[in-house]
Amino acid sequence: MELLIMINACKIASASRVTAVIPCFPYARQDKKDKVGSRAPISAKLVANMLSVSGANHIITMDLHASQIQGFFDIPVDNLYAEPAVLKWIKENINEWKNCTIVSPDAGGAKRVTSIADRLNVDFALIHKERKKANEVDRMVLVGDVKDRVAILVDDMADTCGTICHAADKLVSAGATKVYAILTHGIFSGPAITRIDNACFEAVVVTNTIPQEDKMKHCSKIQVIDISMILAEAIRRTHNGESVSYLFSHVPL
Repeated sequence: MELLIMINACKIASASRVTAVIPCFPYARQDKKDKVGSRAPISAKLVANMLSVSGANHIITMDLHASQIQGFFDIPVDNLYAEPAVLKWIKENINEWKNCTIVSPDAGGAKRVTSIADRLNVDFALIHKERKKANEVDRMVLVGDVKDRVAILVDDMADTCGTICHAADKLVSAGATKVYAILTHGIFSGPAITRIDNACFEAVVVTNTIPQEDKMKHCSKIQVIDISMILAEAIRRTHNGESVSYLFSHVPL
């Protein structure tokens, strides 16, 4: 609401162009009607409409939960990827990264995981999960091999952390030597911190699209990748009319 008011204030003060930088797009998970609640709202579309109506000319965001959200807008949307920063972190912080398996905790993230696995030239696996109701996972099946390897769980978002903690247990029981989790948006609501503390992670790595200082004090396993440089470079490039494509595969120096 504050963002909408600020955009509108700039617009009625004759700003020639207003760009909204939204590192973590609100209501991104509500991007379609699910089978269960066919009367469910598509809130991501509502947020897109409100941003457009308030007067935004351009949106810069990161790792949208579903990339089709860009199509909800009639204005340009730059959906930046945390992937280059994630690759850099893996190479710098996991010594045995050449003998790792990149794992997606759900089928929806398969594309993200295969892309990272290809660029590291390692194997990938995925976990098929069935939900009985929102935020609760029923059962999980691992597809792929993690025996005697480092498993790296990659996802775009962790909220209550039920899924990734279940997934970590599954990977350890399947023979993984170490388990890391790398997430773009660390929401960490409700019992998330307790779950992470009790789970068998070496580290849970998140970007700072959501401030994490407070969470880091309460949990030593949480580590942060700073993505401010990526956003800063995207802002500079769009402002000067340069190409943003470079940022989809490189970390700015």
